[in-house]
Amino acid sequence: MLDQETLDRLWKQKDPELSEQRFRDALADPAYDADEKAELATQLGRAIGLQGRYEEADELLDSVDGEEEPTVGVRILLERGRVLNSSGHAAMAVPLFEQAAELGDHLGEEYLAVDALHMLAIADSAHAELWTKSALEYASTAHDPHTRRWMVALHNNLGWALHGAGRFTEALVEFQLAEQWAERTGTPAQQQHAREAIEACELALAAG
Repeated sequence: MLDQETLDRLWKQKDPELSEQRFRDALADPAYDADEKAELATQLGRAIGLQGRYEEADELLDSVDGEEEPTVGVRILLERGRVLNSSGHAAMAVPLFEQAAELGDHLGEEYLAVDALHMLAIADSAHAELWTKSALEYASTAHDPHTRRWMVALHNNLGWALHGAGRFTEALVEFQLAEQWAERTGTPAQQQHAREAIEACELALAAG
């Protein structure tokens, strides 16, 4: 199976069209075996869904065989959930993300389990704080360094959720934790975003 870092290198953040082309090119590459191509196909479906071509994304995900390789099955659940959530059917996405989190945990696929919990916080917004804290607890004890990088985004997400609720003191703690994790595992851009969030929260606190 492919490691997450390989897939991340193919993704071009904020450019789903380029990502789509990269995954199409990878699927045409004979260097990948059948299971790896199934994983690549799930990411192609995600890139297509991000462009609003939901029916096409669904059809592609329908064509991917996830029965032989359980990790592919987790990815199918995740990407089906993302398509549903993006197309305005968040409530229908929730059980798929729950299944993905449970199966990912069972398989020891730490990154995917955290990804599913992170998506649950988005799709099930009424319980976003609970899901995000569950994801943080899981990611903080992950053996995989790539999975621990989730700590930056998760603390940041929780910080903004608390900020939006007017809970500025709690939000500041989360932003400070995001900065600490960004310095340990994140990128310079993540470190900068964390500092900006801290400044915004301190201004909100000062405004009282």
